[in-house]
Amino acid sequence: MITTTLQIELNGNEHSPAELRSYVLDGNRTRPAVVICPGGGYHFLSPREAEAIALQFAAAGFHAFILYYTVKPDYYRQPLLELSQAVCTIRDKATEWNLDPERIAVCGFSAGGHLAASLGVHWDKLKDSPNNKPNALILSYPVITSGEFKHAGSILNLLGPDPTEEELQEMSLEKQVSTSTPPTFLWHTVADPVVPVENSLMFATALRQQDIPFELHIYPNGPHGLSLATKETDDGRGTDEHVATWMGLCIQWLKSLFQFA
Repeated sequence: MITTTLQIELNGNEHSPAELRSYVLDGNRTRPAVVICPGGGYHFLSPREAEAIALQFAAAGFHAFILYYTVKPDYYRQPLLELSQAVCTIRDKATEWNLDPERIAVCGFSAGGHLAASLGVHWDKLKDSPNNKPNALILSYPVITSGEFKHAGSILNLLGPDPTEEELQEMSLEKQVSTSTPPTFLWHTVADPVVPVENSLMFATALRQQDIPFELHIYPNGPHGLSLATKETDDGRGTDEHVATWMGLCIQWLKSLFQFA
C-alpha cells in the first residue's frame, strides 16, 4: 500500500490547510476509489471516521483517500471547493495510481456527509466541473437540511451566525437534488438524538423524485456517530452488531454499482 499526503491547492494557494491522505493499493489492477470525509459538525474532524473507514474499503479492494478539509471556514464554500479539487486531483493521478477515473465514490459521516452530498448536488455549478463529479455517494447519518430538522451546530459552523436565505437554501441539500446527482447509499438510526433521521429520509425522497438510484438503511437503535459500530471505533458510545452490517451492505452496493468484483 502506498500512503502519501497531498496538499489541496485552491486557486494556486499552496498554503491551503486541506490535505488528502491516500491509501493506494499495490499491483497493476485498475481499481475504483472512495474519498472519505470525516464528521465533526464542521467544528473538528473525527479520527474515528477516517483511517478505520479507509482501511475497510482498502480491505475490500478499493483505493481509499481521506480528505482533511477546513472546518469553521471563513468562506462557507471552502470545504466544498476542497473536496471538488480533491476529486480532480485523484482523477489527474488515475494512471499513476492504477485507478478508474469513472468509478470514484465520495463517502461522508455526519457533517462530512453534508460535504459529500454538497458535491453530489453542486458539482456541476463549480469551475472544476465535470472533472469533479463523484460517481457515487455514501452518506452515513448525514447532515442534509438547514430547515426544521437541521443540526444547528453544523449549519452555524459552516454558514456563520447570520446566513442569507440564499445560503440556507443552497446548503439545504434535499432542495438541490437533480438528475445529475449520482447514485447514493444512505444509512441512519431512528434513535439518533443529534442529527434527526429525517435528514436521510428527506434526501432519499428527493432522490426518488428525480429517479436517482439509491439504497437506504434505517436502523431502529443506536446513537449518533457510531462510525463502524464495532469495538475498533468505539469511543464509549457502544457497539451494535446490527448497525455494523452497514459497511458490508455498502461494499456490496458499491461493487455492484461499479461492476467490480
